[in-house]
Amino acid sequence: MIWLIAFLCCFLFYGIIPTILIRKTGFRIYRKGTQSGMIALTFDDGPDPYYTPRLLDILKKHQVKATFFIVGTKAKKYPDIVKRIHEEGHEIGMHNYRHISNWFVFPPFLQRGLRKSAEAIEQITGQRPIYYRPPWGHFNVCTLFLQKKYQTIMWTNILGDWKLHVGVIELFQRLKNSLKDGAIIVLHDSGDTFGADKNAPENMLAALELLLKEEGARKMRWVTISDMMNAQTKKQISSV
Repeated sequence: MIWLIAFLCCFLFYGIIPTILIRKTGFRIYRKGTQSGMIALTFDDGPDPYYTPRLLDILKKHQVKATFFIVGTKAKKYPDIVKRIHEEGHEIGMHNYRHISNWFVFPPFLQRGLRKSAEAIEQITGQRPIYYRPPWGHFNVCTLFLQKKYQTIMWTNILGDWKLHVGVIELFQRLKNSLKDGAIIVLHDSGDTFGADKNAPENMLAALELLLKEEGARKMRWVTISDMMNAQTKKQISSV
């Protein structure tokens, strides 16, 4: 019993409390833009050989740019998809090397995984990623110190699209309700991670297609994370 209590205390102070504090205070994370009319659409957990190419077709059709936070092992497995993401003008950031919560990753392994992911992406695209999003938005007590090379990107809206019971119409409504100035929206182009339903991206693609046909969505400027951050910097400079 003593060992169990000790383990739970370590788990609490190593992962859960840092996550709560960082997300509550916004310490060293970027989670919302300030420019009116701008929205950043982001996709986690890919690339997926079936869903990601179809997603790219939809984005190309509607002339929407997005940011993909990809898993390092999947980048190595599907380099042609990563290359296509890059060549079509989208931005690429990192998830972990494997889709594992930072609550269960010790600092040396996290550091090595981020390095391996960055190297894999750079070998494919010629550009080293500068953005990072931890799986499930989980931090640990060392995360922010180990990822000083990368800007951590969180979100304003995460819509539960990894579950099939969130059907197309419900997800479409959630997307519509997320269309706010400076929003960073999270969707998922893969359903093979822990806790996700394998075919859930099918609903995501259908809901996104419906959204991008809406007049309200067409009035928004869909930008990458870099576009959003650069616009904010220019605004700050011009106000000085």
